[in-house]
Parts: sequence; structure tokens; C-alpha cells
Amino acid sequence: MTKVIAIANQKGGVGKTTTSVNIAASLAATKRRVLLIDMDPQGNATMGSGINKMDLELSAFDVLMGEKPITEVLTKSIDGGYDLLPGNADLIGAEVGLLDELAREIRLRNAVDEIKGNYDFIFIDCPPSLNMLTVNALVAASSVIIPMQCEYYALEGLSALLESIDKIRKYLNPDLKIEGLLRTMYDPRNNLAIQVSTQLLEHFGEKVYRTIIPRNVRLAEAPSHGLPVIKYDKSSRGALAYLALAGEMLRRESAAA
Repeated sequence: MTKVIAIANQKGGVGKTTTSVNIAASLAATKRRVLLIDMDPQGNATMGSGINKMDLELSAFDVLMGEKPITEVLTKSIDGGYDLLPGNADLIGAEVGLLDELAREIRLRNAVDEIKGNYDFIFIDCPPSLNMLTVNALVAASSVIIPMQCEYYALEGLSALLESIDKIRKYLNPDLKIEGLLRTMYDPRNNLAIQVSTQLLEHFGEKVYRTIIPRNVRLAEAPSHGLPVIKYDKSSRGALAYLALAGEMLRRESAAA
């Protein structure tokens, strides 16, 4: 059974793309068949996968606008070990262009349905806002991973995102659920981080992944080399954390089966 997971947070800078690239690579390293879809016009997941967004002839834009089938646009992240539906600034055009289109919210879901039997996991890196691109991602997904920093504004942003997910579930995708909350850029020396982490565990319990992603220099450096951190420095704390997250996700899968 393929899991289609959107990685979303309406707040920027919380580690969405870092998580998308590194969980895709970590699960691919366990011999799972993985696809990463870049739905962010910034194209950072594409660049972090070793693909130059400036050189793309085709992107997720062409799939959303119905100009090309998804099979013609998919490419391979050689270092990441997963397939990629790349994204770039053209997606801004899709955001505008879809407003006048029929069935605009289900364009990505229809495309994903064509190929999802080929994969064990499909991850969708969402933009940091609730626009038509994010709506497409949440309608295509079966669940959502929410990366978040343990800081003052994080809980406020989380409640807004949960409201948005509830609306998507009510009107467009009744099967959408929270896959898990992931604490990112965590610094255990920070008292506020510890307090927010405790609040998350109190409110969401088992939905909070036990794995915590630390602040890590190697993790921050890896995207500039177009590499997942397990290829850039597999012994770094960041690499070990994402491998641990992959293991935790697989154990949850087994327990739910």
C-alpha cells in the first residue's frame, strides 16, 4: 500500500524541505521505492536532490496544467536514490493558472494516481502557505507530516495549519490524517525548546515522533552540494537523526499493518 505524505507547515523556515529530501533519501537507503514531489516554486527540494532547477525543460507545472503526463516529467535523484517530480518558479504560474481551471484541487491527485503503484512512499514538499499548490498536495496525500521548531510562535502556526487540514478533510479529502509531528532544529540547551516540546507531547501524544532532528551544521551544508545529508556526511548527527526517523516510520507502518 503506497503512502502519500505531504510535508507541510504554513510557517517558513521550519525544515520542510530538509525533511522532504532527507526522509526520501533515508527510506530509499532501506531499499524502499520513493518518489519526492517538489510543489514549492522555490525549487529547493529539486536543488537539494542534485537537479538544477534552472535547467529544467519540464516540471510539476506541466503536470498540474495538464500539458504533460507525470511519467514524462519524472527524473531521478542519483545521489538520493529516489525519483523526483521537480519544481521551479514556473509553479507560480500554475498557482495563478489553476484558478480558472475545472477540478483544480485534484490535478496532483489524478497525476499521482497514475503512478503511485510504483512506489512505497511518495512525499510532497509543500510551499510555506495555504495556496492552490498546497491544497493540491493535501488533496493528493493520505497524511501529513508537520515539521516544526520548538519555539514561541510554533504552536500558533500549528493551530492555523490544523484548521486548514480540517477544512481540506471536510470538503475535499475525507481520508486525510496527521501522520506525525516532527521536532526540527532542536537545541536541548534552550529552555523554551524543552517547554514547547513538552507541550506538543501533552497535546498530541503518540502523533509526535520520538525522533528529534537536531540543529546540525552538516545538515545545513548538504543542500548547497545538492546532496542529502546521508550522502554528504553519513556519520553526522543530522544524518543519523533522519535514518532514525525512517526507522521509526517503518516500525509504525509494521505496527499498523
